[in-house]
Amino acid sequence: MAQVEATTERVIAADAETVFDALADYKEVRGKVLPGHFSEYEVREGGDGEGTLVHWKLQATSKRVRDCLLEVTEPTDGQLVEKDRNSSMVTTWTVTPASEGRSKAVVSTVWNGAGGIGGFFEKTFAPKGLGRIYDELLQNLATEVEK
Repeated sequence: MAQVEATTERVIAADAETVFDALADYKEVRGKVLPGHFSEYEVREGGDGEGTLVHWKLQATSKRVRDCLLEVTEPTDGQLVEKDRNSSMVTTWTVTPASEGRSKAVVSTVWNGAGGIGGFFEKTFAPKGLGRIYDELLQNLATEVEK
């Protein structure tokens, strides 16, 4: 089993605190900015950063759907970590100042991939597909906070 990683980043025309607060707002903002690849979104506990438990299904491909139940932590300022109780998947969101009134949002997801030929294809293609999904999410987030 090889570890698979997908990373995407975007500079957003809003300060880092505004962007981070929007990302950490699972009650109001997060559900609005998720692309169509996500379904069955539900906040089960909390809803604002640390201590949140959130559920969704992520349809990465036409045949691959992940049922995710994520525990949210904030290990450092400007960072959210979502650990999936149903798999090895961990997604880390990091928001840092970029320049005056701008910030950089980086999302990185890692998981233990399959072995064999299936694992080869997963490691080759999954990061690009997930990258496109998260790029769309970051675009939606930028649209939301740049209003």
